[in-house]
Amino acid sequence: MKKEKKWELRLYIAGQTPKSVVALENITKYCKKHLIDNYNIEIIDLLENPQLAEGDQIFAIPTLVRRVPEPLRKIIGDLSNEEKVLVGLNIRPIDK
Repeated sequence: MKKEKKWELRLYIAGQTPKSVVALENITKYCKKHLIDNYNIEIIDLLENPQLAEGDQIFAIPTLVRRVPEPLRKIIGDLSNEEKVLVGLNIRPIDK
């Protein structure tokens, strides 16, 4: 059986703003529920590393970027709409 590649996600934030905190809580919850142990979330704080915004062309925050599996996908906002996030990242819900 072929092992699936681990999902690689990046969450771009700018400090601990309420939207950034909620976005991290939401994506962590969705990943634990639907990707179980098959994911990695990298947090990039643009207040500390503003140059990193250019690589993934980040224009708004918070922004979630799915790097693996390809193709690259982005979702902007606090990620509070679970269905929209799952569709945007092309994650098939486990509980349906």
